[in-house]
Amino acid sequence: QVQVVESGGGLVQPGGSLRLSCVASGRILSIGGMGWYRQAPGKERELVARLPGGDNVDYADPVKGRFIISRDNAKNTIYLQMNSLKPEDTAVYFCNAQISTTLFSRGNYWGQGTQVTVSS
Repeated sequence: QVQVVESGGGLVQPGGSLRLSCVASGRILSIGGMGWYRQAPGKERELVARLPGGDNVDYADPVKGRFIISRDNAKNTIYLQMNSLKPEDTAVYFCNAQISTTLFSRGNYWGQGTQVTVSS
């Protein structure tokens, strides 16, 4: 059994900061790419930032220069430091991880999401 759990969401004023965390746990052999996605009400889920592997980093244009994604491989954890938050960043933020539980399979796992609300 594999679990992916996000934390760190909440209510913040425009211009403020939040740090999200995502931990993968369970019977994990290895983890490939990990990333953050978000879904605002009435909209489709979209990429925020991801670490697909190696030294590669992808950011969505709306968050470039404001958000920073990082990873601690020893802890099976990724973080999303969100600065200069705007009301349009309001969404449920989901963590995604590509996890192998055996030598021959890799699955795509999602967390339950954490709400981020940017409002004065």
